Amino acid sequence: MSSIGDRFRLDDRVVVVTGASSGLGAATAVAAAQVGAHVVLAARRSSLLERTATKVEAASGRALVVPTDVTQVEDCRQLVQQAMAVFGRIDGLVNGAGVATAVPALSESPDDFRAVLDLNLMGTYWMAQAAAEAMTDGGSIVNVSSVLGLAGADLPQAAYASSKAGVLGLTRDLAAQWSGRRSIRVNALAPGFFESEMTDQCQPGYLDTIAARTPLGRIGSPDELAAAVVFLLSDASSFMTGATLVVDGGLTIA
Repeated sequence: MSSIGDRFRLDDRVVVVTGASSGLGAATAVAAAQVGAHVVLAARRSSLLERTATKVEAASGRALVVPTDVTQVEDCRQLVQQAMAVFGRIDGLVNGAGVATAVPALSESPDDFRAVLDLNLMGTYWMAQAAAEAMTDGGSIVNVSSVLGLAGADLPQAAYASSKAGVLGLTRDLAAQWSGRRSIRVNALAPGFFESEMTDQCQPGYLDTIAARTPLGRIGSPDELAAAVVFLLSDASSFMTGATLVVDGGLTIA
């Protein structure tokens, strides 16, 4: 019988991480390698993917870099095909690619609104579709949503909040379709505010305000979110599907 610690391992499993060029996606890729996974790194910025690959390999994982635009269905399919050609299997997918905007609703253009949904929601769907086709022995999909899919944060983010709420609904539906039939667990992660390239764009003082509202009194570090992703990928969460794991320092209860 395996120990509890063993259930968190991902030894020799193949995990695809989108949005792996920097920030939380890169931290997730490295964390997966640290617990034994081989990682397929996907994002649009190929030069930054190579930097993540170096960190994955330093953590004793094999890394495959595949520049990918998840808004393009064919890119998602080619990513899976390359992963299968190199590793012969896909056991996990982390849908981490995304973009945040903060535009007043009366000023946001139709094209700008659609672009956010195209990447955050539709890109998640296309990538999940492609990966699920290859997960013939089951697997785990983790869709990265946001606490802004559950609650507001004093910013005008209609497009972002809509896209992230949509990811939660998509997660529930895919879990219902695939968990029993295909043995693919599908869960969502709802991060609060973390140190990342995305939050670096916040106005000066905004993160201090968020930290003051958060019961733990701070924003999160990338490693704290990456640990939650590893949990959802691993057998430690084997009886979870269709769930949303909130990792926000208590922000949504404040």
